[in-house]
Amino acid sequence: MKWQDRRLLDLFGIDHPILQAPMAGVTSPQMAIAASEAGALGSIAGAMLTPEGLRQEFEMVKQGTSRPLNVNFFVHKVPAADVARDARWRKRLAAYYGELGVALDAKGPSRTAFDASACDLVLEFAPRVASFHFGLPDRALVKRLKAAKILILSSATTAEEARWLEGEGVDAVVAQGAEAGGHRGMFLVDDISRQAGTMALVPQVVDAVKVPVIAAGGIGDGRGIAAALALGAAGAQIGTAFMLTPEAKTAPLHRAALKQANDNSTTLTNVFTGRPARGIVNRIVREIGPMSADAPAFPLAAEATQPLRGAAEAKGSTDFTPLWSGQAPTLAREMPAGELVAKLVMETDAALRRTRA
Repeated sequence: MKWQDRRLLDLFGIDHPILQAPMAGVTSPQMAIAASEAGALGSIAGAMLTPEGLRQEFEMVKQGTSRPLNVNFFVHKVPAADVARDARWRKRLAAYYGELGVALDAKGPSRTAFDASACDLVLEFAPRVASFHFGLPDRALVKRLKAAKILILSSATTAEEARWLEGEGVDAVVAQGAEAGGHRGMFLVDDISRQAGTMALVPQVVDAVKVPVIAAGGIGDGRGIAAALALGAAGAQIGTAFMLTPEAKTAPLHRAALKQANDNSTTLTNVFTGRPARGIVNRIVREIGPMSADAPAFPLAAEATQPLRGAAEAKGSTDFTPLWSGQAPTLAREMPAGELVAKLVMETDAALRRTRA
């Protein structure tokens, strides 16, 4: 297919303006390899990886493809411990701990933000793109990446955030609409009730900045990609559609939930990590959320909910599992990731032809 807008193709060195979303806990090196080999921009997610795990994924991708790669990180500021708030949160969860036989003081792993050591690893492997969620890392780290000619992306949920990112020197902006699965990329605002949907957000971000805009949120097939291009986006980032591919690390229980989900199965909730994220509604979301004022700030809330998740999943239950998904779970495909990219390209071509007819 011959793409009329070549901004992302020329910028990233890819064949199709499609970014496979970097979904922490779901994306695998095999998925990134397959997506990149098919002409999209494959991604690995560093947000929940140890330095050793990140190195291993880099090495696997490097062995599997020489095509451009994106690596993604969270850049949240780790909050100071709040003993009183943590105690309130654990008290709120106490009945679940008792039900599952979990010690009330049990703790799960937390998430670390992008730092100098992670930057060293990125510079060592030199992927084409480094992308960030929740803003940008320290300017000194961004300067190091740019000096190595690594392209910088970050997510924006408002035109104001997009303008801020452009002012900080990003090479492109991911405009994340309310429909998107997983964590909100918001960093200058915090009111999720006012977040715009993708169709409303993208053209306003396109008008607000000069750098290429990548649409994200609720896009799962070629019709969505064509719509994003019509709104002025240079490409689309797609996540949920890849979650049923064999390369995805999506757990069996999560896969089953995705297959049963529909257009009104998800909501934004902070009960899993302390930060709004879109997932399929389950027991803990219904009974404590969707948004709980008791939840500690991101990522501290997860230290208390993770042990519940592990105990429940051991019994075959997703009552306490973060079932991340965008609002279009029915568009997820059970096909290899490379074939999915090819299918998306064909669908986009067909959709664009229909608009020209």
